[in-house]
Amino acid sequence: MTVGLVCQSCDALSPLRASVCIGCGAALAASSTAPTIIHCAACGAERIEGHRFCGHCGARAEEAAAAAPASPASPAPSGGSKKTRFFSSLQAPGRAKLILIKGEGMDGVSYHLAGTEHIAGRSDGTLLFTEDPLVSPRHANFYYQDGRLMVADEGSQNGVFLRIKAPLVVEAGTLFLVGEQLLRIDRFPESPALRDDQGTFFYTSPQRPAPLCVAQILVGGGLGAVTICPRATMTVGREGNDLNFSQDPFISGRHLELVALGDGRYQLTDLGSKNGTFVRLRGPQPLHHGDYVFLGQQLLRVEIT
Repeated sequence: MTVGLVCQSCDALSPLRASVCIGCGAALAASSTAPTIIHCAACGAERIEGHRFCGHCGARAEEAAAAAPASPASPAPSGGSKKTRFFSSLQAPGRAKLILIKGEGMDGVSYHLAGTEHIAGRSDGTLLFTEDPLVSPRHANFYYQDGRLMVADEGSQNGVFLRIKAPLVVEAGTLFLVGEQLLRIDRFPESPALRDDQGTFFYTSPQRPAPLCVAQILVGGGLGAVTICPRATMTVGREGNDLNFSQDPFISGRHLELVALGDGRYQLTDLGSKNGTFVRLRGPQPLHHGDYVFLGQQLLRVEIT
């Protein structure tokens, strides 16, 4: 960058230590200033701020400025018409979107929740899953309450399931999903002693009360395998657990721990499984960024901007 003194008589540039202008010979002591060197907007060459023409390409200062491309990194003036705005109302702060998770955990369609409430179902509402036979016509409602995103079951057949992030205390009768398995926490069954009309008791296996009982729910609501654990803690997984589902590829080796706390209360803890543990909601539930929700066969991730 060239630095010198500008003669106010002829605009020539002289060395900083010069006493007279090298262009016209005028004294520089009282008629010169140290210039500000800028770059020509047309050709990029150095020029003196305030000069009307570029000494390299000859372009007028105002013409070069008009022809220069706008810099994307230049901040827009605050408070003016060029102030940066949100791309659309769908991305307004505090609003959320649901992202459909496809196979192998890939992201699919996004549903922006820009309104007050958003009904999800097979035929009713704005979030439609017309090809999913496990989704009810009107299944769930995603809505805002006091600035928070909520989800509520709309009386669906199969319910709304939320992935647990931390140990969760639940009650007997709670339904939860592990891989492809729908399981229910039951109290220990106490069957009455049966006998015939002559008073003779039937043979039965001896009943020994146990703190944990988990039932598998089959298609159509039928009862599958019932696992009774004599200890207060049991694990569920693919192998080496109290309850194993070796043929389920979506269950981790050690997937879930269930602990009986007493008084009909139980604690569910996911053991760092790959696909998580989901519990059926019994009432409206607030949702947070990063939550996962199951509706029928649809897995949705919550993102809040």
